[in-house]
Amino acid sequence: MSETMIALVTGANKGIGYEIAAGLGSLGYRVGVGARDAARRETAVGKLRAAGVDAFGVPLDVTDDQSVADAAELVERLAGRLDALVNNAGISGEMDPGWVQDPTALDLEVLRAVVDTNVMGVVRVTNAMLPLLRRSDSPRIVNVSSSVGSLARQADPDIEIPIMAAYAPSKSFLNALTVQYARQFSGTNILINAACPGLVATDFTGFQGPRTPEQGAATAIRLATLPDGGPTGSFFEDDGVVPW
Repeated sequence: MSETMIALVTGANKGIGYEIAAGLGSLGYRVGVGARDAARRETAVGKLRAAGVDAFGVPLDVTDDQSVADAAELVERLAGRLDALVNNAGISGEMDPGWVQDPTALDLEVLRAVVDTNVMGVVRVTNAMLPLLRRSDSPRIVNVSSSVGSLARQADPDIEIPIMAAYAPSKSFLNALTVQYARQFSGTNILINAACPGLVATDFTGFQGPRTPEQGAATAIRLATLPDGGPTGSFFEDDGVVPW
């Protein structure tokens, strides 16, 4: 088996996903840059290569079954296996000012689109990449979540979290799925965890937030490179475990 570790990051053409790819690349990983937009994907690959990262583009729309299947075939052809999968691609859905999604006026099409990307997309990609991950000695899966998906924090009146009736529940759903996968993988060498990047200033947040994309990528990079025997089925941020 090649000594070079192989990673795939979805939604890696910009923001936190790009920095996760860059961070893994700086650690010596060969990194697949998963993204829908061809021009942005190739621009990201070019920037990563210019920085010394062994990067390759992976056309990938996480909401499209055929696109995901084609991506798995491409990774197999180019790399032969996968050591780390970071499910980073995600959308917020249309919001009112103040990042509000009123549950009493929620457009069900918005909810469907958010769940299709943030939850079903993770299932599509994870299951398609599992045969490649099983070829690794130390496979790692990271689901990029958000602390707004923490039911404990949402229910705490002392914590200010906007009402986000599509986005926040999609991350709660993703967290629950992460636990189900961890239970299924029990007794294997596959570790799967959820990562909260914090409030990061990217186009996703309208460039509002105190954290840089590099800071937001740190927890996902750590979880993607966990040693054998590390935690699984947990939810982490920089300061430690996030309550469910």
